[in-house]
Order: sequence, then C-alpha cells, then structure tokens
Amino acid sequence: MTPSSESTTPILNRARFVVTVIGIVWSVLALRLVQLQWWQQDRFADRAEQQREFAEDVMARPGDIVDRQGRLVATTLTMRSLYVVPSRISKTWTVANSLADVLDLQADTLFEKMAERHRHFLWVKRRLTTAEVDKVKELKLPVGSWGFRDEYRREYPQGVVAAHVLGLRDIDGVGRGGIEEGLDHLLGGTKGKRKLARDSRGRVIEILDDIDEPPLPGQNVQLTLDLVVQLFAERELDALMAEWKPESCSAIVLNPKTCDILAMATRPTFDPNQPEKASADAWKNRAIADIYEPGSTFKPFVVSYGLDQQVLNKSDMFNCENGQYRMGRRLLHDHHRYGTLSLTDVLVKSSNIGMAKIGERLTNERLCAAANLFGFGRKTGIELPGELPGILRPLKQWTTYSTGSIPMGHELATTPLQLIVAHAALANGGKLLRPRIILPPNSDSTAAVRQISESTVSPEVARWLVEVPMQEVVTRGTGKRARIPGYNVFGKTGTAQCISPSGGYVHGKYISSFVCGAPVEDPQLLVLVVVNQSSVGGETFGGKVAAPAAAKILKQSLVYLRVSPDEHLLKAAALWKDEPPE
Repeated sequence: MTPSSESTTPILNRARFVVTVIGIVWSVLALRLVQLQWWQQDRFADRAEQQREFAEDVMARPGDIVDRQGRLVATTLTMRSLYVVPSRISKTWTVANSLADVLDLQADTLFEKMAERHRHFLWVKRRLTTAEVDKVKELKLPVGSWGFRDEYRREYPQGVVAAHVLGLRDIDGVGRGGIEEGLDHLLGGTKGKRKLARDSRGRVIEILDDIDEPPLPGQNVQLTLDLVVQLFAERELDALMAEWKPESCSAIVLNPKTCDILAMATRPTFDPNQPEKASADAWKNRAIADIYEPGSTFKPFVVSYGLDQQVLNKSDMFNCENGQYRMGRRLLHDHHRYGTLSLTDVLVKSSNIGMAKIGERLTNERLCAAANLFGFGRKTGIELPGELPGILRPLKQWTTYSTGSIPMGHELATTPLQLIVAHAALANGGKLLRPRIILPPNSDSTAAVRQISESTVSPEVARWLVEVPMQEVVTRGTGKRARIPGYNVFGKTGTAQCISPSGGYVHGKYISSFVCGAPVEDPQLLVLVVVNQSSVGGETFGGKVAAPAAAKILKQSLVYLRVSPDEHLLKAAALWKDEPPE
C-alpha cells in the first residue's frame, strides 16, 4: 500500500460515517413526515377545526317573579350590545373615534382592536343604554360593518324590597341566593347555541351561524309574598334599626292556616340591582340562617305538650320561690320575686322558675319529644337555599341541667323561620305545616299545603294556649306594648343571651324577640320580629325592643287585608293609655 492511499483511508471512513448519519437523520425525518401526513392527518385536522370553530351559549330569557297579587318583583330587560366587522371598515380611525365619543370609550384602544383587519367580529360595548343605542344609530356607519345583538339584564323594580328572598342573577345569568338560585332550574330556561369562529389567540373573528339552537325562555314564578305586607315589614325594620341600633334584625309574617310567607325581611340588606355596593354582612338571609336560643318564646310548646300528655293541668299552681330556686348546684332567678303562680301566669309573667318546675315534672324525655314534635332541630323545607336546621342535641347528651334549661328556651337553638312555623301550629289548632314561599298554580286552593306531622297537640290544647295565656301575655303581661285597638292579640316575648362561637354565652349581648298574632278568635296572621344585640339602652327585653315593631307590622297588615276590628274592643282600648307597660 502506497503512503498516499494510507493517508486517504481515514478521511474516506469519516466521510462514509457522516453520510450514513445524515442518511439516517433524513430517513427519520421522512418517516415522521409520512406519519404526520398519512397517519395523524385526520387528528390534526380535527384539532385545527376545533380551534377555529366553537359553540357559544345563547342565554335564555329568565322568567319573571311576581308576588301573590301579580306585582312584578323581578324581570328581565332586553339590552342591545354593539359589535363591528373590522374587515369591512375602511376608515378605521374615523369609526373608532366616533364610537368612542358616543359610548365613553378610549378611542386609541378601540382603534387598535379594529385595526386587525382579518377580524370579522368584535364586541364594542355590551348592554348599551337606550340613549347610547340611539347615538350609535345617528352615526350612520357603513352598512354591514356593524350591528346589535340582544342580551339580557336582570332588573329588580322594587330595589331592596325582599332582596334576601329574591337573591339575584350575576353577569353570566346564574342565580345567586334566594329564589333566583333555589328555582334556577325553572327561572333560567334552556340555553341555545351559536357557532362562532376564532383565531389562534382565541379571539372571535366571525359568526358562522346566527343561532344554531334557539334558547327556551324560563318559567315565571309566583311568590306567596304580598308586596304591601313586605313593605310594612321592611319599613318597621328600618325604624327599629334607627331606634335601637342592633347588629341585625329580621321579621317574618305568615298565614298560620297555610303557612304562606307573606313577608320576610332582614337587616342589613342590599340592592340586587347594585350588588357591588353591598357590605359583607348584608348577604345573609337571617330569617333562615341565623340560629339563636329562643328563650321564653319556646315556653308555650313545653306547656302545650305537658297538657296534651296530661302531665299538666290547666289548674296547676307552681311555687316560684320568691325569685330564687336551686336545682342541684344551679341557682335560678326570675326577673321579679313571684310567689305561687298559676300555669297561666307562669307564661304570662314568663317565670323561669315556674318553667323549671314544669321541666322537672315532664322529665328530659318528654321535653325532647316536645321539641322534636314542633320541628326544632331540623329544616322546615322552605324553597330557599341556605336554610339551617338549628340545634337540638340528642337526648343522650342531655343532663339534669337540661331539665331546667330547656323549658326556658336554652340549650337549643332555632332560626326565626323555625320558631314562627312552630307557633303557627298553635295558632291553627295543632297542625305543623311546611312553610312555602312559592304559590302553587291554583292559588285559591289549599291542596298544596303540606302538613309535616299528623298533629302536634290537640286542637283543644292549642286553642287554650292562644286564647288564655298567650292572649293575657298581651293584655296584662310582658307583651303589653303589642296591644292593638280593636283586635284581640296573642303573643309571647323572648330574651336570650347570644351564643358564643367558642361555646357558652357572650356577656351583655342579647337576642330580643316577640311573636304575635290576631285575631285570637280566628288567627289570620302571625308576626315574628327578632333583634340581635341592641346597642341602645340597658334593657333589651323582647317586650320592649321587638314587641312594638311586631305590633305595628301586625296592625298594618290586618287593616290592609281587611280583617275587621271589633267595635267593642275599640271602645275598651281607650282605657289602655293610663296603664304602664310591664
């Protein structure tokens, strides 16, 4: 082998190696291209098509909400939204500047968007006012380069009235809180579909089909609320907030025969037309989501059950120990030093010691049975989201301490709605009904009234509680401030310490409540007012803080509903002015 041939051999070998590597690389690339071309062609085509086309939801028009008289409380307005077609606009700056001027937009920003001439669709502004629509029309923009599309905006013509019952619809048309959320499946309707095209950045460039699937409008809903009664309750809560300055308060008005809710109001509140202005504590519907110890408003249920079970007699007398009574290691007190009281006067005077002795006679088993029978510790089933069940511990967790506490309305917690529904059972003769906020299609029928239990107590016992002790609470007891000229009113006061989230009670903080109804002879209405932590004055008893507001709501509602007063009672009322309230 010659020297020259020996020197060229390594070079040739390296060249062959490089060529081989390049050949392999090109072969791999060729195979990959073939794979992409033939094997995955359909997949990539589908992906590209999916990126280009998509279906947009077309919102359905939500149904209206009306009160029991057909008065509108929630409706939907059709709004015009403006779009342009940039690809069909030659004088982009002129159009952008003109639109920005009448719609209060930034001209430079709008021009930048419209300058993308490949785009066939661009939203300029959503939900224009009528004035803005008229101004756009006056511009006389080139035909085919712009247009309006109808969109919806929820409107609440009564503002804050019944806000917690209604809830609201957000910008996406989804129900939030109240009836809007609870019956969204009826009110919201069925969305339609519209095909759109978008570019690689996800921007809409063209509407391919006007509406592919038309939407179905939502159903209208009629409430049991009466707007006038609701206004009475709202107004009195506003006055109560101004006078007593509590942290919160609520009011409920219902028909005890049907358990139809005629009014449900809470403070603080919000305007569903302007939800962005609401404070954080304004969203809660306290009528169904606040839990508190009912205090003395619970006492009638214990007495009625004891009578129904024949453990008590109407003629029973109780030694109230001059205001002090020891139960084991616990010393009970009354607000006044009572001696011997009748069963009636135990309720009229709201004696805690008298109730504790009644608890000893009934025992924990019967006390627990009474609480369960009247619906405590479970939801009422009203058609509103967010209802709480209250608190009623299992019997096995009760102690000898409970024997005295439960009859006074302690060691259990209720919502305002639970409490007034339980009192409705006494007012209607013993039937525990499921409350309703939605009026059935046949509003003249009571067939849809839902009875929760067979009965709570006998009609005779229920009638006696209303006609005797609860009426006398108002005529001569702790509820004198609830007397209404011309009507026999029955009621019960309640005052309880606020429950601490960490357990026990908050010193100096009280829940004041009052439930009342009329007329005694044939109860047509019940009203409950609950006041949380009044900050004015030292005394926060239910008879002083809550009773006057409840009585005003009741009186106005009776007159409005044409429940006639008794002329003889009107004459007798002239003597009240000289009597000091207890």
